[in-house]
Amino acid sequence: MPDQASAKADDVTRVWDILEKNSIGMLTTRFSDGLRSRPLDARPDRDAGAIFFLTDVRGYKDDEIAAHPDVCWIVTVPGDNAYLSITGRASVAKDPQRARKIWKSIDSVWWKEGPDDPNGRVLTIEPVLAELWDGPSSKLVAAFEFAKAKITGEKPFVGENRKKTVAMS
Repeated sequence: MPDQASAKADDVTRVWDILEKNSIGMLTTRFSDGLRSRPLDARPDRDAGAIFFLTDVRGYKDDEIAAHPDVCWIVTVPGDNAYLSITGRASVAKDPQRARKIWKSIDSVWWKEGPDDPNGRVLTIEPVLAELWDGPSSKLVAAFEFAKAKITGEKPFVGENRKKTVAMS
């Protein structure tokens, strides 16, 4: 049986693996009237212990994050039946060096002047808590569990919900 330290390390590794496998997700921020979500393309950096995004100064995110830096980033990997919700502290800054490091060619669609575009910003999330729903990756296994539940009247086992604190060191 693995000790607590290695189990935690495995969980943290699984979180970063999911983040690196699917970069598209939904960022939720708070504003005066409630919550607002929008799709973004993440650039996770396991070594930095942070999730980076390129964003535009002309959007609402900067003001919302400045007022309420607690955010939620949600990623799904349906093929793996994995669902991940990360809460963390966000900040937005003009950071051309980081922008160059995380730049993808598709980004030029939004920022014509490249990573040094005057409207470009780097949004950074420092993860605090990761909540992971990790189900059976096989659709056949999931279908079997649902069929079995229908027959037996018992709840299907479609994975476990594991809440893990993501260490930032």
